[in-house]
Amino acid sequence: MIARTRFGRTGLEVSRLGFGAAPIGFLKTDMAVVTRLLNELLDAGVNVIDTAAAYEGSEEMIAHAIGGRRQQFVLVSKCGNKVGELDAPAWSAELVARTVDRSLRRLKTEYLDVMLLHTCDLETLKRGEALGALLRAREVGKVRFVGYSGDNEAAAWAASRPQIEVIETSVNIADQNNIDLVLPVARANDVGVLAKRPLANAAWKPLRQQRGFYGDYAKPYYERLAAMNLPIEQLMPQTPAAEAWPQLALRFTLSFPEVHTAIVGTTSPEHAAANVAWAARGPLPPEVLEHVRRAFRSAEQSAGVIWSGQA
Repeated sequence: MIARTRFGRTGLEVSRLGFGAAPIGFLKTDMAVVTRLLNELLDAGVNVIDTAAAYEGSEEMIAHAIGGRRQQFVLVSKCGNKVGELDAPAWSAELVARTVDRSLRRLKTEYLDVMLLHTCDLETLKRGEALGALLRAREVGKVRFVGYSGDNEAAAWAASRPQIEVIETSVNIADQNNIDLVLPVARANDVGVLAKRPLANAAWKPLRQQRGFYGDYAKPYYERLAAMNLPIEQLMPQTPAAEAWPQLALRFTLSFPEVHTAIVGTTSPEHAAANVAWAARGPLPPEVLEHVRRAFRSAEQSAGVIWSGQA
């Protein structure tokens, strides 16, 4: 069974590994596969399911696959962007409120454990209209905890706000800016932290092998990882080649105690089982962790630009 930890000041207990529902929606995964995948993850002790209003189809799939096990998992969703049939301005109070209700209907649940604003910019976040709408949803019991999904200065600012209880931000081998910028703020304010993209969009794979739109999506990480020139055989000795990269990546993200849950998206039950096994091995050895950190800083310096967190 996967380990669990206290989720900041929410008081929830969450598994160190969570499931991200973007791929099952965007890649239109067969419902029978989704049902097997999600039930096997719950059986293994994974209790964080992360979706978003923008992940078309994913909410209905989750409800169909594990709606009958609703009390066994922490349900996280995201809102604020224009979605589907909802005719209201992005980040408006009206759109946030209507999206919360839409998600409740599609997920067939009476409440969301966590609802996050989905990567709005810092100016929009500070304006407060979208956050205010989420807080009102919390007041009436539609949402238990509210937060922000994003990166860099916006995520750091959000983590410092007393109203925000959860942050979702990018933390992986090819995206390390938030480790120094966001995680210390989250720790100081006892904010629950979900790490998105812990497998770095499988940046070690040739882009032509990525499915659907993920080729373009993975390109920035692919280029960063190539520049880092990590000696995978030395860092993960006696590990089969097919396992070395994803295991290194996942355990890197889980090496930071501020990260409570690493959210991994997959459409494969077999890959999900492998992720459970790798997460159970815990953090990387300190010398391996430091090598990856040094390689990122060195490659970033050589590139002459700040490798900020990817939205």
